[in-house]
Amino acid sequence: MPGGQERALRRRISSVQSTKKITRAMELIAATRVVKAQQRAHAARPYATKLTGVIEDVAAGGTEASHPLLERREVVRRIGFVVITSDRGLAGPYNSSVIKAAERELMDAQTRGQDYSLMLIGKKGQDYFRFRNYRIDEAFEDMSDTPTYEDARRVAEIVAERFESGYIDEVILTYMEFVTIGTQRVAVRRFLPLESIEVIATSGSGEQRAAFEFEPSPEGVLESLLPRYVESRLFSALLDAAASEHANRQRAMKAATDNAEELITKLTRAMNRARQDAITTEIMEIVGGAEALKQDDRDRVVASHIASNDAAAHLAAELISQ
Repeated sequence: MPGGQERALRRRISSVQSTKKITRAMELIAATRVVKAQQRAHAARPYATKLTGVIEDVAAGGTEASHPLLERREVVRRIGFVVITSDRGLAGPYNSSVIKAAERELMDAQTRGQDYSLMLIGKKGQDYFRFRNYRIDEAFEDMSDTPTYEDARRVAEIVAERFESGYIDEVILTYMEFVTIGTQRVAVRRFLPLESIEVIATSGSGEQRAAFEFEPSPEGVLESLLPRYVESRLFSALLDAAASEHANRQRAMKAATDNAEELITKLTRAMNRARQDAITTEIMEIVGGAEALKQDDRDRVVASHIASNDAAAHLAAELISQ
């Protein structure tokens, strides 16, 4: 029968093997979702490109536009922070990197004497800032994994309303930017106020564009486009964050699977050594028992010889005495 140490190692190996199956399955799921997130981000680009193109057309017409989303405040008293994290963990350094970058910006703002307003997307960010007693003005969940344009619109409307009302004077967006499947980086960017339409236009294709007439007016078109532009930027950030989350989770689960395989190998070797030690101990016990039995047999033979000799001597003494 296996010894106590061997049984404990067997149970631990079985536990690690079960964990390995889970991490392997999560790795495969994350790999599939990364591909889908990349496809969604690619599919959203034509809309953003066309929207920027229309703003280029407005800018090419020499429109002097003023819009609340373009307004720069001379004194920034309160900064709004939109932080995009995930609703679930097991994604490596994904959440911690974004949270640390956002907290660093927030602490810098407090050092300058500015107030803050936290608008958090994702449960992990909410848990972190709530645990540290930060004031959270808005919280959104169930949109980080597979964000939709309606999710972006809902958040963008709240952020824009707070900016236009004067409650916040500037908005900083913090999220994980997706570069490639193996590279993601934390992005900390000003979200509001928007750049001037001339700057927005230069971010487009830069091609020579034909003259257009806008109805009812270029200003009216711009009034309708800029909120859509804000939604488009936020939706792009959400898609980048979702793809980055799945890429980080895939790497984390692959590392966990590799570590499980390595641990199983080490535990199997330890179990084999324990088994060999147990077998060696049993063999030594058997050999020792056999030697003890042989010694008992020899002792009995000697005692028998001694008893026989004693009987013969006693008989001889009796004969002599007669």
